[in-house]
Amino acid sequence: MKIGEFLKDARQRLVTCRADDTLEAVAKAMHTHRIGAMPVCEIGIRMVGIVSERDLVRTLATTDWEELRYLRVRDIMTTQTKSCGPDDDMHTAEQLMRRHHFRHVPVVDGGRVVGMLSIRDTQALRLRESENEINLLRDAVVAARH
Repeated sequence: MKIGEFLKDARQRLVTCRADDTLEAVAKAMHTHRIGAMPVCEIGIRMVGIVSERDLVRTLATTDWEELRYLRVRDIMTTQTKSCGPDDDMHTAEQLMRRHHFRHVPVVDGGRVVGMLSIRDTQALRLRESENEINLLRDAVVAARH
């Protein structure tokens, strides 16, 4: 399945943040929207990085509590990001995430972020495909008996 098709079917609402947002604001947005990462964008939808739960936890664990209120997303975000396009295959996205050991990948089309994929999305699709294959095989076995 193509990533663009998956995003359309999932009716995903893209949630982004800005580089000058506070860590508190980003953590609250992630909690509210039940997401584990979000693209960091400039005005419009041009991505300049990605911030994840891992980035927040790493910062909380290594920064003095008094200093946290002064930090902004730009201070902790990942700027060397990998991305996929809407015409890429979901399995390609899964391989990219596994190879680089991350759980979220932005979907970029023409320089604009159009969605986010998680490893959970790819695994859910793989499970659905496996269930469909099992049903087809079961139907073939039943049909062959008659």
